[in-house]
Amino acid sequence: MVKTLLPSMKLFYREYGTSQAPLVILHGLLGSSDNWLPQAKMLSDEYHVFVLDQRNHGQSPHSHDFSYAVLAADLREFIVDKKLEKPVLLGHSMGGKTVMQYALSYPDELEAMIVVDIAPKAYDVRHDHIVEGLKAIPVQQISGRSQADEALAAYVPQPAVRQFLLKNLKRLPDGKFGWRVNLPVIDRQLEAISAGIPEQGVCNKPALFIRGAQSDYIADEDRVLIKRYFPRAHLVTLNTGHWVQAEKPEEFVETVRKFLHAR
Repeated sequence: MVKTLLPSMKLFYREYGTSQAPLVILHGLLGSSDNWLPQAKMLSDEYHVFVLDQRNHGQSPHSHDFSYAVLAADLREFIVDKKLEKPVLLGHSMGGKTVMQYALSYPDELEAMIVVDIAPKAYDVRHDHIVEGLKAIPVQQISGRSQADEALAAYVPQPAVRQFLLKNLKRLPDGKFGWRVNLPVIDRQLEAISAGIPEQGVCNKPALFIRGAQSDYIADEDRVLIKRYFPRAHLVTLNTGHWVQAEKPEEFVETVRKFLHAR
């Protein structure tokens, strides 16, 4: 177990259900807890669901520290503060890597883990064009989201992806727009967020990896690496892209339920 003290912070969260079985959900890069509300509500009939905003995202605090080590430390502080006994941890993309980092650091302090469309390996930096597009939006000058959408379209042609990204815009007290995300720090730390999870032992808890058939984030050959970190892992493929839970929410939730009932 990793004993290093890291500069953790208290995170904003949303809470659903009153079951005694805790389930903690973590969003991906440039996402927030808002993205997971439908799935959280569906699962709240059986689980006490907590949906977190990770640091530098949503309504959680901003920090210059941004790595999987500190993201896992934030998760640890939340679990300890809420006195959650061996929760199930579920994370998508960046959130999935946070879950993996936590599971390897504290392998006895979770019940099971679910990782959505990400492997513990290093990736080429993929979101630099998206961050450049967000930086190109003159947030202090625009008067509405349509202008932001028009500026972002030059970098991100898919309307659904732009709609997702522009949820990070917020109105400031002076009526102008600003960012919920800590865009400068995310821009500087894209390489760190694309890095692999260091090998530091194994976690033998039940682990489900869910990938999208139209996504290339988890390749067939990644099964070997996943098993090396998480020997009890198994992989399920749904007919989606990278945002598995958003593209087929009912099928995704049913896959999660089936795994949790069977373990």
